[in-house]
Amino acid sequence: MGNNQYINRELSWLQFNARVLQEAEDESVPLIERLRFLGIFSNNLDEFFKVRYATIKRIDLAGKSAKSVLGGIKASKLLEEITQIVIEQQSESLQVLHRIQEKLKDHDIYIINEKQVSESQETFIKNYFLSKVSPALVTIILNDLVDIPSLKDSAAYLAVKMVMKEEIPQQGISKLLNRHIHDKKYVLIEIPKSIDRFVVLPMEGGKQYIILLDDLIRFNLKTIFNIFEYESVTAHMIKITRDAELDIDSDLSKSFIEKITLSVKDRIKGDPVRFVYDMNIGEDTLAFLLGKMRIESTDSIIPGGRYHNRRDYMNFPNLGNDKLLYTEIEPLPIKGLVLQGSLLGMIAKKDYLLYAPYQTFAYVVKFLREAALDPKVRTIKITIYRLAKISHIASSLINAVKNGKKVTVQIELRARFDEVANIKYAEQMQQEGVNLIFGVTGLKVHCKSCIIEREEDGKLHKYGFISTGNFNESTSRIYTDYTLFTGDQNILKEVNKVFDFFEINYKVSRYKHLLVSPHYTKAGLVKLITTEIENVQAGKKSGIKLKLNSLSDYTLIDKLYDASRAGVKIQLIVRGICSLIPGVPGMSENIEAISIVDKFLEHPRVFIFENNGKPKIYISSADWMTRNMDYRVEISCPIYDEDIKTELLDTFMISWKDNVKARVLSANQDNAYRKNELPAFRSQYALYEYYQQKLEEVKV
Repeated sequence: MGNNQYINRELSWLQFNARVLQEAEDESVPLIERLRFLGIFSNNLDEFFKVRYATIKRIDLAGKSAKSVLGGIKASKLLEEITQIVIEQQSESLQVLHRIQEKLKDHDIYIINEKQVSESQETFIKNYFLSKVSPALVTIILNDLVDIPSLKDSAAYLAVKMVMKEEIPQQGISKLLNRHIHDKKYVLIEIPKSIDRFVVLPMEGGKQYIILLDDLIRFNLKTIFNIFEYESVTAHMIKITRDAELDIDSDLSKSFIEKITLSVKDRIKGDPVRFVYDMNIGEDTLAFLLGKMRIESTDSIIPGGRYHNRRDYMNFPNLGNDKLLYTEIEPLPIKGLVLQGSLLGMIAKKDYLLYAPYQTFAYVVKFLREAALDPKVRTIKITIYRLAKISHIASSLINAVKNGKKVTVQIELRARFDEVANIKYAEQMQQEGVNLIFGVTGLKVHCKSCIIEREEDGKLHKYGFISTGNFNESTSRIYTDYTLFTGDQNILKEVNKVFDFFEINYKVSRYKHLLVSPHYTKAGLVKLITTEIENVQAGKKSGIKLKLNSLSDYTLIDKLYDASRAGVKIQLIVRGICSLIPGVPGMSENIEAISIVDKFLEHPRVFIFENNGKPKIYISSADWMTRNMDYRVEISCPIYDEDIKTELLDTFMISWKDNVKARVLSANQDNAYRKNELPAFRSQYALYEYYQQKLEEVKV
């Protein structure tokens, strides 16, 4: 740790990913779900190296100290520390994978390699290879190439070494004495992404066999290299991770879509930031590859296991065995909000809160579908950050245009790793007549909001929704997020001001209700914390409850430390990065912090300030990170409906009581599970029961 006030955000993030790995280790988690957590762990790590590690490396290469940004640690020292932690975590993840595979055998599921193939499986594997795999293979012989062709970011390759047969000349004893030493040929085979990584083989004797695509290729090496005379052939996996920072062209003649498209294409040429290899690879092969790729020992070179790209385990096949998976929950309806009726009519009378995935995301789609069809609706405005692959949101907006509505979409083309999908949707919507806005120079638009205008009694009446998460049907089944449906004209007029800012960037409005980044959020939060400090000092009721994905902004952390010193009780639920150190005497003894990692990904941001017994509560798209405060457009929306306030307090406290999946955040960063004498309480299950009970109350 760089200093005793903050935990470095990168090291804190690695501890979050360790919590994901804990889920893969947890024997109470169903086996296939454990494999999928292993995939999430690996995918997280890939993105971390592409983005965060790459950023620190750039700071280091530029010779900047950047200690204030990096929490008091030199960039070079931090890179070393990260590499060491990752090597240890990778080693642990390999052991976890081995233990899971052994457990799968108890359920007659066997993951085999190329040396364990039975005679009866050979025919299937050879036919599968010839019909599906061989036509898709890219095989590159490296010996005569000056440089290795640019390897794809995060693609997996088999590095093959062929030891060629000796050429013994037929004439002359002198030539015989000068016979060739064994020649070696080095080859790269790219593992095709277009084919499922896990090849399910025909069942035998009630047992299910699976072979990884890489091992299926290894099994067929003789077929691939049948034109060569070799004595031996070996294949070991390697992977390279590249800097994913987008370099956006400043050419004014190009459209923003063109610029983003080109910069995404250029990403494949980004500098290498990590090289992972099978630790059993031959030293000569490794040296040859590193030399050809011009990778130096100062780069992050990480020995790994036989298999890389373990992110593919996120898509491990179900195999029809429900016992090895989490039981699917059926998302519930919202009490009092009927999908079969007019949502706008009901929202006109009262605000409603949706908490996905416990309640169905269908309300968001229904709201837009109704707006698209309603003859009285004139305009629809919405922000889009990440859409589902098949998006009913996008089709509803296009439907609205076809019905004569004016539809404005602020789409963030720089949503990391979703750029290609968003460009595709942007082009499609543009062709259909949707008015597209591409954000604000220098800022990412991360807020999640929608506003419609409906003509009623000769006036335009506003309806809308504001969310903590993306308008994405796929992730709404996995991510927990709040969405507020409201007809509150004061709030919606201010949401409209945010859309005005998208169109006229120099027009910065003032807000009475919303906290809007980058202009007002941080100052607004500091003011709210200050009120709690003043209240506790005056003997009034005080307290702060925050649910966040990340907490790393030093100004806000310092303000929370001030509140703690003053005696304000602070409860934090932070899923990911937490640079604040709780429980330190004289600094943060009144702060407790937990992190919950479980079946669903905890994603909402909720800010609760006691305010002398009249709680001020906000839901928000913004984490307490510098980027969300200063470099993004974010909306934090106040909750005025008393029933919804109670619901948010209830759901926060349900999460706070968790003693099954909650880890205590502390200075020693050991991810210790919270243990107490109370009965086992798993908050995500309890939240579903909470909403079931709400519906039961209606029936009574």
